[in-house]
Amino acid sequence: MSLFPTYNRFPLTLVSGNGTTVMDDQGKEYLDFVSGIAVCNLGHRPPAVQQAMEEQLNKLWHVSNLYEIPLQQQAAELLTNVTNLDYVFFCNSGAEANEAAIKLARKHTGKEKIITFKHSFHGRTFATMSATGQDKVHKGFGALLPTFEYLPYNDVEALKYLQADDAAAIMVEVIQGEGGVVAGTTAFLDAVQKKCQEIGALLIIDEVQTGIGRTGAPFAYQHAELDPDIVTSAKGLGSGFPVGAMIGKEPLANSFNPGSHGSTFGGNPLGMAAVKATLDTIFNYHFLKEVEERGTFFQKELQTRLLPLAPVREIRGQGLMIGIEVNVPVPAIIEELREQGLLAVPAGAQVVRLLPPLNVSYEELQTAVQQLEFVLKQSKYTTQAKANVENTTH
Repeated sequence: MSLFPTYNRFPLTLVSGNGTTVMDDQGKEYLDFVSGIAVCNLGHRPPAVQQAMEEQLNKLWHVSNLYEIPLQQQAAELLTNVTNLDYVFFCNSGAEANEAAIKLARKHTGKEKIITFKHSFHGRTFATMSATGQDKVHKGFGALLPTFEYLPYNDVEALKYLQADDAAAIMVEVIQGEGGVVAGTTAFLDAVQKKCQEIGALLIIDEVQTGIGRTGAPFAYQHAELDPDIVTSAKGLGSGFPVGAMIGKEPLANSFNPGSHGSTFGGNPLGMAAVKATLDTIFNYHFLKEVEERGTFFQKELQTRLLPLAPVREIRGQGLMIGIEVNVPVPAIIEELREQGLLAVPAGAQVVRLLPPLNVSYEELQTAVQQLEFVLKQSKYTTQAKANVENTTH
């Protein structure tokens, strides 16, 4: 092997994909409820995005941000129109978008501290790793950047007593994806916003996983009627083409003047063709309404069929971002689901995460529920779940 062993890969090689399904090198087909971890929000090879990229491939791939890129402006307007924010910086990933947000907040406010939350995930660069509130992400890399402070998530009291006049920003996920698909309560998110106003800090919302229609709105913060200063996006933004974006309010623009930040590949014509075609499809009222309806249907089916099962503790999420908390080992469940033809992914130690394409059919959702029920009803999991419950009550 010539690759660093940075990934604990599943024993599976996928060779083709179309819509909600993928095929491995043995010819077996799977229903893909991972979507590249909330990346392929329109499924695999969506025709409109593929056509836009093929057309751009025959024109121009890369030029540099030294020159005007009209598609960049068009894609930016699609993002500002749905967020009521004003400016966009394009990059290549969620980590880069969060790096840009951290830099901008510090430069604009002249302050250094960033408040984040335990169990959060913001990336793996040094700054975004330091922003992440998970020890397993920090382990082995020595001293982190000292300007980050972590508070308990969904803890209004902790925010109430926060004294941080030196904070440039509070950075929060509306739903903690890697932290177990845990949604922020309305009271908590409102308290975060009020604390920002109280201490003169910017409100940064990390929408890398939750954005681009995943929850039934363009961005998840819009369900809570928040008013962020900065929103970061990536994953679903380019239908699988690597692209990220930081979106911010107009008063911040002068703090990112020429030479203060940049990206060689960010906003290249090929990426912008993917972004524009993706957003043209998803940022449509009827499309998002259908995502919301599918999500409601899926959660109801999961609750009806799975909640009575011994291994299942809770089903949570919003739109088509679902977490099933269990009291048995998740890796074994993921493996058996794969054998049944359903791809899922963990979210922490106790949660099976489901992230189907946003245009998944009702029939495919029902098939996934049946596959989940078949696996979780097995006697070995029922026995193990009951034993775990007994152990915790004695």
